Amino acid sequence: MTAPRPLVTRFAPSPTGFLHLGHAHSALAGWRRARTGGGRFLLRIEDIDATRCRPEFTDAIFEDLTWLGLDWDGPVRVQSRHMADYRITLDALAARGLLYPCFCSRGDIAREIAGSAAAPHGPDGPLYPGTCRRLTEAKRRARLAAGEPHALRLDMGRALAGLAGPLDFEEAGQGRLHCDPARFGDVVLARKEVPASYHLCVTHDDARDGVTLVTRGVDLLPATDLHRLLQHLMGWPAPAYAHHALLTDASGRRLAKRDGAPTLRDLRRQGASPAQVRATAGWPD
Repeated sequence: MTAPRPLVTRFAPSPTGFLHLGHAHSALAGWRRARTGGGRFLLRIEDIDATRCRPEFTDAIFEDLTWLGLDWDGPVRVQSRHMADYRITLDALAARGLLYPCFCSRGDIAREIAGSAAAPHGPDGPLYPGTCRRLTEAKRRARLAAGEPHALRLDMGRALAGLAGPLDFEEAGQGRLHCDPARFGDVVLARKEVPASYHLCVTHDDARDGVTLVTRGVDLLPATDLHRLLQHLMGWPAPAYAHHALLTDASGRRLAKRDGAPTLRDLRRQGASPAQVRATAGWPD
């Protein structure tokens, strides 16, 4: 019998703003599971989008988590420093014929979808219609040689063709859940302005860091289907998952940076203690 892997959880914020109560709830979910289970808690900075992420927000994450009373094990993984690692994964998928270049602009895609009688939809909206998947190899090479900007898309049909059976994952409190990655269509795994996608980076780093339990918001539950496919394609171990409910404001709207949710530093300036913030975030001492 194979011995169970040690418990390893993580918190992986993007430094696009200051942390708010929703982040505190998510961070505490992983930290408490690790600390009560004799495991390890990792911190990762997911800053692959250079157009939105800022160093000052990264510094604030460290400060806010420390003030909240959280500690973490080992060095912090900062994704922007490891683009070469993600490139290796992209190259491995490309070598198996699972990626193709997509030269379509967002406008091109919107126009083609608008002209379709019944455009299928996935978790993130209308699915890519497969325009560049149908290009001949000669046309692809010519456009690449001309230096046309392009994204790299996963050929979902080819990726699924290699499956020996259905994919599933272990969800805390629900048991094994079935995956349907096809509903994402030919998802983008890299683009010019962001050389590796969230989906690729998060699955790569969870495998690299030996994460055995992913604690995150229920809004990311659908993405687990795609993450399980990438794990399967790359031969990476599958962690268990625990998707928690999202904190909401008095009107029932989820707390979000874009909606001006009170930040932890706002609450600190107003005189709240770390214990009070932990309790408000759903984790009383």
